[in-house]
Amino acid sequence: MNKPTVKPACPNFSSGPCAKHPGYSVDKLTLDTLGRSHRSAVGKSTLKYAIDKSKELLGLPEGYRLGIVPASDTGAVEMFLWSALGERPVDVCFWESFGQGWMTDIVKQLKLADVRQFKAEYGELPDLTQTNPDHDIVFTWNGTTSGVRVNNADWIADDRKGLTICDATSACFAMDMPWEKLDVVTYSWQKVLGSEGGHGVIILSPRAVERLESYDAGRPLPKIFRMTKGGALIEGIFTGATINTPSMLAVADYVDALNWAESEGGVAGLIKRSEANAAVIADFVAKHDWIDFLAKSEETNSTTSVCLTLDLDADKIKAMIKLLANEDAAYDIGAYRDAPSGLRIWCGATVEASDVEALMPWLEWAYNEVK
Repeated sequence: MNKPTVKPACPNFSSGPCAKHPGYSVDKLTLDTLGRSHRSAVGKSTLKYAIDKSKELLGLPEGYRLGIVPASDTGAVEMFLWSALGERPVDVCFWESFGQGWMTDIVKQLKLADVRQFKAEYGELPDLTQTNPDHDIVFTWNGTTSGVRVNNADWIADDRKGLTICDATSACFAMDMPWEKLDVVTYSWQKVLGSEGGHGVIILSPRAVERLESYDAGRPLPKIFRMTKGGALIEGIFTGATINTPSMLAVADYVDALNWAESEGGVAGLIKRSEANAAVIADFVAKHDWIDFLAKSEETNSTTSVCLTLDLDADKIKAMIKLLANEDAAYDIGAYRDAPSGLRIWCGATVEASDVEALMPWLEWAYNEVK
């Protein structure tokens, strides 16, 4: 096969930090907050704008709170686990490395005893219907390292007694989120919105707030995990008074991404973009027998972190990945270190379908070069 002549205009297919949105330029950022205190009027108003615009675009129900917190999605998940778990038994559902990490936190670090594990291997989804609505349930919506996503929330009871705690970092802004079924949702804006890393977002339902205000886990909490004071929620976290000092440059970058998202038709527009990108790969896979999805079921196949297997050994896959990077055709598309050997191509909303289309012939060329 001859080497393709057309390359992706943007070869950034990393699953995090992800590609910047089309038309992005640092010169377009509003930088009046740089060098100013995040507690200043301009700092707090910018943070509040980021919070309010996020809530608006996501379509959060009345009473749901959204706050900007430290340490990316990991920090957002862990601050709630440490603050609120222990009142009820916990069901942990995992089918990839990050979900397994939350299980490790709960069992080995928090040392909770009444924990059930629902595990599936890479490419599969556990039977979520076996979870108990009287328990707290911890799960990822989209397995970023496995390419397997939850495709509905029918298994979550409307009259549940426990809380649903959902790591949705590679799903928010790219997939429909059934907010009424979710009590705690976390994400990092460096995923689907392609903004800068380092900050997390936590979304709390009224039921989650009630848990925080009524339950004392009796464990010491570092300052960056504390969401209550004197038994009451620290409301400032959810109006722009962050727990610690945020990067105002990263916040400006996030605001720019939110404004771009709005210009694309909001979440509906971003979902459409992600699905169009994933469809390009699905069409390619259907026409080639040497490549397949890691996900075993089409209905659970991720539309953001698309994970692929090849009929090559691990060393040849590494050679293929290196070859594509050296040709400036695709950067950072290797499978996650804990996942089966293969490719992982980010198809979130900031990626252009034309770039995914341009990448496909390069995949075939590189495969033929190394096989």
